[in-house]
Amino acid sequence: MNTDTIGLNAGCVWAALNEADALGTKQLKKIAKIKTEKELYAALGWLAREGKVNFQEGEDGKELIVSLVQ
Repeated sequence: MNTDTIGLNAGCVWAALNEADALGTKQLKKIAKIKTEKELYAALGWLAREGKVNFQEGEDGKELIVSLVQ
């Protein structure tokens, strides 16, 4: 995994979140067509560093819910 791959995955994650209000990480990984959890979290880190995403704990306390900053 390199920065180009992380940047491309971040774009896919952003596009998926742009179509939904908020998504859990499992849904997000599937919709964005990202292969591994490591790639997903690297992309989320990229977007978080740019201040583009919000994180919340899911109701069950096990899953992370992600949404775009409004």
